[in-house]
Amino acid sequence: MTPPRVTGEAADEVRHLVPDVETLARRLAAVDYLVDEALATSMFLSLRLPQPLLLEGEAGVGKTEAAKSLAAVLDTPLIRLQCYEGIDAAEALYEWNYPKQLLSIRVAEARGEPLQEDDLFGREYLIRRPLLRALEHPGPRPAILLVDEIDRADDDFEAFLLELLAEAAVTIPEIGTVRATHPPIIVLTSNRTRDLHDAVKRRCLYQWIDYPSAEREVEIVRRRVPAASQTLAVQVADAVSRMRDSDVQKPPGVAEAIDWVAALNVLGVAELDVAAVDRTLGSVLKYAEDQDVIRASGLEQLVSPR
Repeated sequence: MTPPRVTGEAADEVRHLVPDVETLARRLAAVDYLVDEALATSMFLSLRLPQPLLLEGEAGVGKTEAAKSLAAVLDTPLIRLQCYEGIDAAEALYEWNYPKQLLSIRVAEARGEPLQEDDLFGREYLIRRPLLRALEHPGPRPAILLVDEIDRADDDFEAFLLELLAEAAVTIPEIGTVRATHPPIIVLTSNRTRDLHDAVKRRCLYQWIDYPSAEREVEIVRRRVPAASQTLAVQVADAVSRMRDSDVQKPPGVAEAIDWVAALNVLGVAELDVAAVDRTLGSVLKYAEDQDVIRASGLEQLVSPR
């Protein structure tokens, strides 16, 4: 099915802000989000086709930040739906404002006025959740709709999303189909804890985000913690790389590297040593078992020259 197109002023504004892949990459870098050519191209195509973008990768590699940064570049709202096991339409799309409906019933009874069922199920009684807010965003530019960690939801919720992904529309039984006038730019993220259904993937552009190179990670860390020394950023990037190559169950992502450098900087650490690693290991490894693995192999191996 052909995706809905952003037309008119909205399309013109998006084209003006990001006329090509290189401009998008520069604008993302200006808000401290660094991308390689493949990711920049996928994000650009998601804007211009437009088509939902599915980002997969290990936890902490910058999938959620991609959507946040895109919203900053376009100067448009980020509307986030955090998925979890058991999420349904009431949390994601809408629910009815039952207290307000009950009040209307009591007021009508007190006045002796007739009240039809249809009177209680109009738009004024809707509590709008993230999906509906994104569809009803008035512009001038499309909102960024972030469906975060969709792999945490179940198959039924994926099926529920198909209409939104394909047509930028949802159906509310009591009202009918709500179709976006400014279709949102949809970014879905997944840590790949389970495989998503093919029907979801067919409706999306796809991009795997891998861990960055050591040089890129140093640059990212320095942008996020500018007060930290270059030496410390290089040492942390190297130590984190070694942790990823070890037998830990949850390898640290870029987010953990940033957290670690920030913690070390607060403590006044300019260069990484065994004592500093020992004191702050909980900033980068969040599971006791993983800390045990690293300690058993010797903390000195994290700071020794390669």
